[in-house]
Amino acid sequence: MERTDNCLKKLDRMTKALNHQEPDRVPISDFFWGSFLERWRKDLGLVEDTDIYKYYDLDWQVTIPNMDPHIKAFEILEENDEHVIVRTGFEAVMEKKFADPMPRWLKFETDTIEKVDDFEFDDPWDDRRYYSAGDNQIAGVGDGYARNSPPWVQTVKDLYPDFVVYGSVCEANEYLTRIIGPENNLLWAGLHPERLGKFVQRIMEFALEITKAQIKAADGLLDGMVIWGDIAYKKDMFFSPAYWRKYYKPGLKAMIDLCHENDLPVIYHGCGNVKRVFPDFIEVGVDAYNPLEAKAGLDVVDLRSQYGHQIAFCGNMDVMDWADRDDEELKKIVLTKLNAAKGGGWIFQSDHSVPPTISGQKYDYVVNLVREYGQYPLQLGEYDLPALN
Repeated sequence: MERTDNCLKKLDRMTKALNHQEPDRVPISDFFWGSFLERWRKDLGLVEDTDIYKYYDLDWQVTIPNMDPHIKAFEILEENDEHVIVRTGFEAVMEKKFADPMPRWLKFETDTIEKVDDFEFDDPWDDRRYYSAGDNQIAGVGDGYARNSPPWVQTVKDLYPDFVVYGSVCEANEYLTRIIGPENNLLWAGLHPERLGKFVQRIMEFALEITKAQIKAADGLLDGMVIWGDIAYKKDMFFSPAYWRKYYKPGLKAMIDLCHENDLPVIYHGCGNVKRVFPDFIEVGVDAYNPLEAKAGLDVVDLRSQYGHQIAFCGNMDVMDWADRDDEELKKIVLTKLNAAKGGGWIFQSDHSVPPTISGQKYDYVVNLVREYGQYPLQLGEYDLPALN
């Protein structure tokens, strides 16, 4: 497939940033809540199907194949104009209230450690994950609600001419949250560390095969991979660093090594404060860390000062500031953060995803700030900081 000259510029921009070189300007993109997109279009007077990635000519997008443990259509337990209750391929029962931003879990079929021992995964190489339309929980039940998601490979092909395209894969904690629930996940890590640890290892093996199959199915059309892997809350990790290093880290390294063998950089998405294992992410070869939640005490300028160019960063624009600060305050925040982009190594995004508390005008203002002041060589004026490590 042919790519536009503009897309090739985006690829060069992303590649240089992730390799700690200064491209033409700082790359920019984001993840958006559906409710934000509705507000953005209304605030800016745009037609209802306006694509925000095309409107701002953003640099990259992430795609999501079917990663459900069991490939199956949603089982609709109840549905009306206000909500739907479904059982998914994670064998979890979820309620999605259409007026609320996120669903809630009602029940996990895998509710004992014995069921964890017996849990089996469908074939990660099943063609339906990549080539067929169908229901899947991660794409279908979240901020929005959608049935029969389009074939993943077709989504990749549709984006490829105009955007840098990343695939994605969940690592173990994302699976555990959806298979057994966050409470049992934390409880059983304490009560049954070895048994749950073996399940973590099995999940990582499944995820590695999902990664392999995804790379093969894309047939050269992927530019990178996002690994979804929340392991922390805003103050600290969900479990000890020693537990993570024993059961999670080897599988993560295997996925990263595979991606690098296929010339695919890896952006690891992990919410919360992971400072205690940040050196481990550098050690296993994570190319960039996302989203650097400001609400968890992370600051991209401080991280650049501490770690230099051992790792790139993606994110850290505090969405609460984005929503509440006036234009002059936002300018100070954005231009100060741009110091972390000196020498490359930073992709501008929110510190998680863009919610509807941010007006269309505020989003527009910040994107244009980054476009104006994110040109290399950076000219940050009064907000310029001494050279970081």
